[in-house]
Amino acid sequence: MNALTSTLAASDAATVNIALLVSALLFTCGLIGFLSRRNMIIMFLCTELMFQAAALAMIAFGKVHHDISGEVFVIFILTVAAAEAALALGLVVLLYRRRETLDSEAWSELKEA
Repeated sequence: MNALTSTLAASDAATVNIALLVSALLFTCGLIGFLSRRNMIIMFLCTELMFQAAALAMIAFGKVHHDISGEVFVIFILTVAAAEAALALGLVVLLYRRRETLDSEAWSELKEA
């Protein structure tokens, strides 16, 4: 029974490590995409990717600590992501109607205000 328990613990640790690695890769892809792209839609999609990476990490940490708080944090992350997506869609539509472009450089004069 002890060998079975240690085998299950080792497989759980490997699963959590893989989940954290995937989470780090997703977050890195989202960050690089956000910093390197100029299209606002792509930038907002990259922020969503970073939110999902954080959610995956929270679930993995919750599994490590045998606690449900990771899943509770994911609910809050999904709520923030949904609100951000709704606001971003409205902002993108408004900005596109004003300038007929979604290039973030076209809106650089907003920094000076």
